[in-house]
Amino acid sequence: MGIKTVVLAYSGGLDTSVAIKWLIGRYQCKVIAFCADLGQGENLSAIKDKALKSGASKVYMEDIKEEFVKDFVFPMLRANAIYEGRYLLGTSIARPLIAKRQIEIAKKEKADAVSHGSTGKGNDQVRFELTYYALNPDIKVIAPWREWDFTSRKSLINYARKNHIPVYASPERPYSIDRNLFHISYEGGILEDPWKEPPSDMYTMSVPPDKAPDRATYITIDYKNGDPVGLNGKRVSPSILLKRLNDIGGKNGIGRVDMVENRFVGIKSRGIYETPGGTILHIAHRAVESITMDREVMHLRDSLIPRYSELIYYGYWFSPERELLQRIIDGSQKDVTGTVRLRLYKGNCDVAGRKSPFSLYSVEHATFEEDTVYDQKDAAGFIKLNALRLKLRSLMKKRGG
Repeated sequence: MGIKTVVLAYSGGLDTSVAIKWLIGRYQCKVIAFCADLGQGENLSAIKDKALKSGASKVYMEDIKEEFVKDFVFPMLRANAIYEGRYLLGTSIARPLIAKRQIEIAKKEKADAVSHGSTGKGNDQVRFELTYYALNPDIKVIAPWREWDFTSRKSLINYARKNHIPVYASPERPYSIDRNLFHISYEGGILEDPWKEPPSDMYTMSVPPDKAPDRATYITIDYKNGDPVGLNGKRVSPSILLKRLNDIGGKNGIGRVDMVENRFVGIKSRGIYETPGGTILHIAHRAVESITMDREVMHLRDSLIPRYSELIYYGYWFSPERELLQRIIDGSQKDVTGTVRLRLYKGNCDVAGRKSPFSLYSVEHATFEEDTVYDQKDAAGFIKLNALRLKLRSLMKKRGG
């Protein structure tokens, strides 16, 4: 293929650590490792050293947490995106940003190709590569899992040990883990049996709900045009706000999900997710919308959520259809401004109050007490007109039509 330089999306995990040595051996090329700091909470200096010791000629370490939350997570939250009713898309939304930076680095370094450590069975290979081709249609893509002879994570672990590549995975704890500022996910190992309960020591971001404090925690979140901008009355940046909500939510056991989902390639997969801050923001956003969005606008937007969520899950972030949906969704958010008060208690996140200067909620109209703005007699004509087609259908049936 004439490959001289490859930019590898490098996490420091098992797959990408093996990939550096494999790429060098297979293509006799230079490997530039790119490690994105998305808030995974790891020792990035150690990851850089590992990449260099594994054979990388150069390592890019970039803190892109603020861009991640502001330009990827927040637009997704404005859409209330959720895949198959449960998954808040924490891994899915990180891939297009990582891939975008790979393409930018490849251009800067005049690299011939880009690479990733995703398996040939999963969704991530699609997410990475759709982004690569959307941003550079001429780029060469190398997917080691679709080329090398390794057939399992166990064989990768054995290779890593033989080549003195330090890895955290082991045959006893062979989870595939992905973490960023929005969530952490676990797959593989014992989790491949959907009947078995996840080990209690597996979780990282949250305490078990039954071990959470016995007293509820109350917080407020301020919104402007659909985006959270403040926590407990203080203005904070997107990444700081999400980090603090992760801490608060995690201490209260918020955001654990155990689900079997449908991958894009057609395989069902069991995943365990922790998304404490994201769960809180999802619920809070809905609460502000409930008093600020017109009914028909909300129902129309809600009809777009499954399709929008699929586009992110499948890897079509940089697609014209996702961008079109985003413009429609963002147009619905111009008055989604206000404050929501939340009660966090033992895994539950409940709305305790909401207010907005753009509220469409009218106490005068909604009250069960006496009012002077609504004539209840008007409802009779409203009901008769809406029932007309039903009455005509019934009459037709009585005539035997």
